Amino acid sequence: MLVKTFGSAVYGVEAITIAVEVSVNNQGKPESVIVGLPDSAVKESMLRVESAIKDNHYHMPRTRVIVNLAPADIRKSGTAFDLPIAIGVLAASEQLDKPEKIEEYVIMGELSLDGEVRSIKGALPIAIQARKENFKGLIVPKQNAREAAMVNNLKVYGVSHINEVIEFLKDENFLEPIVVNTREEFANAQGEFDIDFCDVKGQENIKRALEIAAAGGHNAILIGPPGAGKTMLAKRLPTILPPLSLQEALETTKIHSVAGKLPENATLISRRPYRSPHHTISDVALVGGGGNPQPGEISLAHNGVLFLDELPEFKRTVLEVMRQPMEERKVTISRAKVALDFPASFMLVASMNPCPCGFFNHPEKECTCPPGAVQKYLNKVSGPLLDRIDLHVEVTPVAFSELSSSRQFEKSEAVRARVIKAREIQAERYKDNAGVYANAQMSSKMLKEICVINTASQNLLKIAMERLNLSARAYDRILKVSRTIADLAGSTDIKPEHLAEAIQYRSLDREGWGA
Repeated sequence: MLVKTFGSAVYGVEAITIAVEVSVNNQGKPESVIVGLPDSAVKESMLRVESAIKDNHYHMPRTRVIVNLAPADIRKSGTAFDLPIAIGVLAASEQLDKPEKIEEYVIMGELSLDGEVRSIKGALPIAIQARKENFKGLIVPKQNAREAAMVNNLKVYGVSHINEVIEFLKDENFLEPIVVNTREEFANAQGEFDIDFCDVKGQENIKRALEIAAAGGHNAILIGPPGAGKTMLAKRLPTILPPLSLQEALETTKIHSVAGKLPENATLISRRPYRSPHHTISDVALVGGGGNPQPGEISLAHNGVLFLDELPEFKRTVLEVMRQPMEERKVTISRAKVALDFPASFMLVASMNPCPCGFFNHPEKECTCPPGAVQKYLNKVSGPLLDRIDLHVEVTPVAFSELSSSRQFEKSEAVRARVIKAREIQAERYKDNAGVYANAQMSSKMLKEICVINTASQNLLKIAMERLNLSARAYDRILKVSRTIADLAGSTDIKPEHLAEAIQYRSLDREGWGA
């Protein structure tokens, strides 16, 4: 008998429905075969399926069992096909009737040897695809049910054992669909942070730079001696970023779902991601890829912050592969038979010491590095990468008077309010430009129309370009930053003072370092 069940395979951040065709017949030698480009984990599923079926008092056919995963020219990977294969085998061997009911559902789940259903990756994109193709419902492990139930107009059933699925399909047991009020849960989850900008004593100029970065979505690099507060400031950047929109939250949740980074029983990610990979990370782990391409750290930081601490300690190849994604705001992973796009619209915040010992240009401590060591250390960060960083901020040690001060510093809530107001101005400005929502994303054509400066500002910028020997890309970024500063000030025009402040954030370009 031939029976068809349906599963789903995740490619990139999208899902493709897979027809699991199971044929049980007496012709040919008794064996179990899976075809349709399965990887090792899928091939091994027959052993798990057989054990789960026998352990629950059903019989595994001792005839020829052929499982075809269609479309057959797409590679299938992972263990999530165990449950649809098991249901298909039971139906094809006539231990389950109503095969027409089976075809109304997408079924996914890994099986243990005793029939327990274990969690899978990518439940959210699978649910989105199931709704798109008008399936009646989706049966997934209980751990993934709330995640999948965020998709409306689709009945999602969470199961913890294969017997629950069998009894449901036999109409012997009623499963209650999981209901999640996505908007309500999303609104309630956007609570307060455990950390705050007011925890940082002093460093008002650095806080101002990070406020500008947050307001315009700009990349920033903090350079200063150890203990000056670079990491502490970077960790608090998400507390002043605007809250995620529902669409951004869905995008972010899909990526984390595909990567298997969502906790059990999770729903939408409600806070902007903050990723801080160690400097020993590989280029594939950072940008994504692998045999079965998975999102990397830059995609996991989509709509959030990617913090690279001790930037020169990262391998040169790792840093250089970020250059294109920083411009394109996506990364394309190409293989012989498939090319996948992963979103990568992130804010890069990096920190570094000015030299190997960390005390070059320190107001009190003396640098102990030998001649040439400072420049050699700084050369680990390439010019093209620096060009793509809008704000170069020098962090100085906090004075004792600031550390011992009892005065209250400005809270993240107040800074965030100004950032949100500036972002609202930008949202109105770019409402007709799809995919652009902040000044940092302006194209060259938009730059000419939006960042118009007067003669005095042009002369100021010309002098800065000549003295700092800045590139054309740095010229564009100065204009973008000045536009953000003007938005924070509520000004419709870019004034010379806005431009002057933007120029000072390029003072750490290569020609200025070590001066």
